[in-house]
This record gives sequence, C-alpha cells and structure tokens, in this order.
Amino acid sequence: MSRIKEFNLPDLGEGLTEGEILAWLVKVGDVIELNQPIVEVETAKAAVEIPAKWAGEVRSIFHPEGSTVEVGTPIIAIDTDPGAGPVPESTTSAAGSDLPTPSPASLAAVQIAPPEGMVEPGLIGGVTPSGRTAVLVGYGPRTTPAKRRPRRPPAPAPAPAPAPADHGVVVGGKSAPVATNPAPRVHDRPSTGGPVLAKPPVRKLAKDLGVDLGALVGSGPLGSITREDVQRAVVASTVVAEPLTVTSPATSAASFGADREQRIPVKGVRKLTAENMSRSAFTAPHVTEFLTVDVTRTMKALDRLRERRDWRDVRVSPLLLVAKAVLLAVRRHPMVNSTWAGDEIVVKEYVNLGIAAATERGLIVPNIKDAGRLTLRELADALTGLVQTAKAGKTSPADMSGGTLTITNVGVFGVDTGTPILPPGESAILAFGAVRELPWVHKGKVRPRQVTTLGLSFDHRIIDGELGSKFLRDIGDFLADPEAALLAWT
Repeated sequence: MSRIKEFNLPDLGEGLTEGEILAWLVKVGDVIELNQPIVEVETAKAAVEIPAKWAGEVRSIFHPEGSTVEVGTPIIAIDTDPGAGPVPESTTSAAGSDLPTPSPASLAAVQIAPPEGMVEPGLIGGVTPSGRTAVLVGYGPRTTPAKRRPRRPPAPAPAPAPAPADHGVVVGGKSAPVATNPAPRVHDRPSTGGPVLAKPPVRKLAKDLGVDLGALVGSGPLGSITREDVQRAVVASTVVAEPLTVTSPATSAASFGADREQRIPVKGVRKLTAENMSRSAFTAPHVTEFLTVDVTRTMKALDRLRERRDWRDVRVSPLLLVAKAVLLAVRRHPMVNSTWAGDEIVVKEYVNLGIAAATERGLIVPNIKDAGRLTLRELADALTGLVQTAKAGKTSPADMSGGTLTITNVGVFGVDTGTPILPPGESAILAFGAVRELPWVHKGKVRPRQVTTLGLSFDHRIIDGELGSKFLRDIGDFLADPEAALLAWT
C-alpha cells in the first residue's frame, strides 16, 4: 500500500459540487496530525475548515488559494509514514497511485495532447480528460465525428508604410503634429475572405465599442482577436495631439466602454442566494402586509432589562423582543410555521428561527434551532452568538439549514420596512424596520413616540389574508405592550 495518499475535496453536504480554496492552513513539509484543520474552503453557504483525514507530512498541494475545485478532486498529498525514509520513485511519481510501468507498445499508442488553442480531435460525446461527457446543454452524446471549421494560420505582418511628410491637425491656423504613440495594426489585415477568429464576449465588446474586427490583426492563439486588441484599437482611434488653442467637445466626451466597468464573478454565497431568491420569487405566490406600531413601551422594557443585575452583561436590542413576539405569535397561529410540500402542507411544531445577516460574502440566514423552547435570556445569548459567528464568517452549513421562519432586521440600515422574499421552504418572513421618534396620537393627544413599521411577506398558498393579518397584528400587539401580552398569552 502506498505511503502517499491524496486527499480529495469532500462533499460537505446539501449537494455541494465545488468549493473555492480560501486559505491553506498548512504548507509542504509540515507534519500534521489526524483531524488537524488543513484548508479553509468556501462553499455555496459558508467558509468551512476541513480537517486532515490522515496524520503525516504534507508532500504536495495541488491547488493554490483562490482556485475553485470540484468535489472529488485531489487537493493535497500526505505522506502517512514520513519516518520510513525516502519515498520510492514509483510512489512519488504517481502521488499515491501504484501503477505498473507502461510498456513501449502502450507508450507508442499514447496520443499527445494538442497545443493550447488547438481543438483536440475526437467525437462529440466522447470522454474529456476530466472524465465528463462532452455534450452540449440539452443534447445527448453523439458518436459521429465532430465537424470542425478549418482554421487558417495567422496572417504575416505587412511591411510598415513610410511615414507621411506632414499630416498635422490645423487648429486656429497652426499645425499640430499627430501623436506617434504605437498602436495596434488596423486596416492592414490581408483580405482572405475567411471568418474572423474571436470569442463571443470579444465580438460583443467590439460591437458595443464600434470596432470592426475585420480590420484588426489578433495577438491571440492562431491570430484570434482578444479583448486587449479591441481596447487598444479604441484607444488608438482616439489618440490625437492636444489642440494648441481650442478643445473640441468630441475629444473630451466620457467613455462608456469596458475600461469603466467592473465584472464580479458570481459564486459562493452570492450565487446560492441568487438561485434561492429566484426560485422562491417565482414559485411561492408572495403577499406582503404592513403595520406601523408604537413601540415606546417595548423600548422602555428593554431599558429596564438592561438595568437588572443579571442582565448587565447581556446584549439587549429591540430585535430580541421582536423575536419573542414572533415566537409567541406562532404559538397562537401554528399554520404560519409550515411548508408547502405539493400534495400536503407540513406544519412544524418546532421553530428554527432564521435571522438574516449581511456579511462580506453576501446574505446568509443562520437560524436558532427550536427557538420556541428558549427562555428570554437564552434567546438573547443565542442571538448574540449567531450574529458574532456570522460577522466572523464562521457560520457552518448546519447552522443555515432547516429554517422554518425568518426575521430580517432592515432597520439597522435606517430603512423603514421592505417586501422581503421568502427563503425557500418557509411560509413567512418578517421585516423589522427602523425605530424612529415620530408624532403619534397617544391618549387623545399628539405626542412624540417611538414608532416602527413591520412588513410581513407570506406564501399565499398556505396563509390567506385573514391568517396573515392576525399573525402580524399579534406581533404588533406584543411590541405595543409586551408586559400585557405576556400576561395574556402565557
């Protein structure tokens, strides 16, 4: 058995197909222990530290930080018996694979891969080096030879034309010389009648910028036009010596090209959020209701809590009593805490309360498991731990799984309320807006009061207008007078 073992990127759960390597926690030559964290990987939901499957010495790291790796791909090689001396040649050459030495006949049958930029011969539907079947989306494999367009070699560069005697720009009766900065070759491409080699994004860029691809000589493989060729052509066409006396408005016009655009890859948490929100928005029929509430008594109750000796080291915020109000309202209206399952509605007797959190990696919704059974102090501690873990980027996939009902605290951004989109599988989500001092009619007189606005989105397949309105009203009643609601409901 080989001493060198390759550790493959594991499936961390919930259909993970790939992960991005954020940081290596070890380096080649390090001696590691069993279950020692060796790499931090970002999945579609969170950043996770992966422990070592074996103890030993790190011999190879196959993928650098920042690379995206498919599940099942080797990421590191570990020598499980480093004290046994040098590794045999056959072991080091295969990094853990005990393969026989190939015969001369088998070596002669090996086909050398074509250079980069060339198309590898084969059949559509054949197996690629990665082991996947090369098929187009929506089509099955074919066993017929692939038809490929012949590609012509790059055109030879033409001889440079002699410089003109004087083609300056005349402005105000004076002649200004033309700039002599080097520019990409334009209008010197020999006419061969063949198609221009350029990728679709490059063609779109050229179309947007008004560049004729047929007039360029590419610097890419086989003379293909690259993005840089197009951008250089745009710069070259606008490089003119600065006028001596007058500035033309056309020369100072703003650029709206790719040089003023930023392209951000969609991956990880942001990609998962986009997929979940799109699926939820176009699957569950959303209805949103709003309620403006005088929460002055809630704010005073929080002040009294903070003054208690056993609460002085506890983080107390309005979100704590909003969460308590939601949990008590669920007891009164259990159908709100349910899931649409096609032919049936699953009503859950436990509440895994999700709290939407904005992080550097994007929006995540960790949840407090079985929050309805927690005391107010336990709920406060759970909220504090959840927020701190999310801000540190250490929320695990398990903490974001199984949510049944969610609160999004948009008030921390100074927003009054919103129309939140349901997390997939949940039937209700509450938006808690900013608490503001506003004029309010209280006991027949207009007085300054602490006021907030709640927004409740719900799945209309499960929750009708009456149920949604009663649920939202109960949350508002609790926040308007929490002491009276606790006495009446518990």
